[in-house]
Amino acid sequence: MSEQILDTRNRPLRDLRISVTDKCNFRCQYCMPAEIFGPDFEFLPQHKLLSFEEITRLTRIFTSVGVGKIRITGGEPLMRKELPKLIEMIRQVDGVQDIAMTTNGSLLARHAKALKEAGLDRVTVSLDSLDDERFGRMNGRGYHVSDVLKGIEAAAEAGLSIKLNMVVQRGVNDEDILPMARFFREQKHTLRFIEFMDVGNSNGWKLDQVVPSSEIVQRIHEEMPLTPIDPNYFGEVASRYRYVGTDQEIGLISSVTQAFCSTCTRARLSAEGKLYSCLFASVGDDLRAPLREGKSDEEIREQIRTIWGKRDDRYSEVRLNDTPGLNKPDKVEMSHIGG
Repeated sequence: MSEQILDTRNRPLRDLRISVTDKCNFRCQYCMPAEIFGPDFEFLPQHKLLSFEEITRLTRIFTSVGVGKIRITGGEPLMRKELPKLIEMIRQVDGVQDIAMTTNGSLLARHAKALKEAGLDRVTVSLDSLDDERFGRMNGRGYHVSDVLKGIEAAAEAGLSIKLNMVVQRGVNDEDILPMARFFREQKHTLRFIEFMDVGNSNGWKLDQVVPSSEIVQRIHEEMPLTPIDPNYFGEVASRYRYVGTDQEIGLISSVTQAFCSTCTRARLSAEGKLYSCLFASVGDDLRAPLREGKSDEEIREQIRTIWGKRDDRYSEVRLNDTPGLNKPDKVEMSHIGG
């Protein structure tokens, strides 16, 4: 039976997000803008990435201190070769209750069946517009909406549970809120709207580009009435609403206007093995070195206990109080540790 460890704010460690690559085939402005992540940008060489065996060993250690949910992220995780093999390895770890993956969906059509067969339970697909021209401009590489929709269809056919994430930016894609809501209500997939966040240092975040979740709910409610519903579990980041008279729902992730730090149970492992206790962290703790130096599971477990035990992160709560002056410390890029 796994133990439970608590941080300084009595938040348990339950969820581990594992980045398997820092590479991505998109260049979304809010995550990996092309002017920074250009042709000469040096991504991590293969030998610095955690191997599948190292990821699996760390997963086993994390489950022994209370983690039950694993999410595979990137970069774009499907750019990591033989990813279904890793899913299969993680699936065999005692204590793993759920394996999910976040993806831009462009490569999903060719891998969905193998991922499901390997043991993946759920997939979250990022899609910020159904307008082809706008979507191509936002992803920075001219990918078509149809590329992502084919991936979603393949995932559904494979039997994967599906959610959609839309990052909303005023003046960029906020006109797509209602078209997206209508489309995915019809498709019967849960759509989650994410407030544009100041993740990393390169996404050009400005407060006036944030569309508050309350405004998003109001826009949708005026056409398709909504009613709030309770969270599924402690630490769920999305506020949930159901379309009146249906069992179809949407979610709102409001880390700018309604901070949820007080129930955050997530740790993030970067592709090169650094452990981050917050999405907005500046530095991570190296777990790759002790792995490769031959440290025992118990020694690494104790390192994780210490890191989580002293955790006091609450960046979103602090930002909520201090936004008018917004002093932004340097933070790790979201493309490096996933969302």
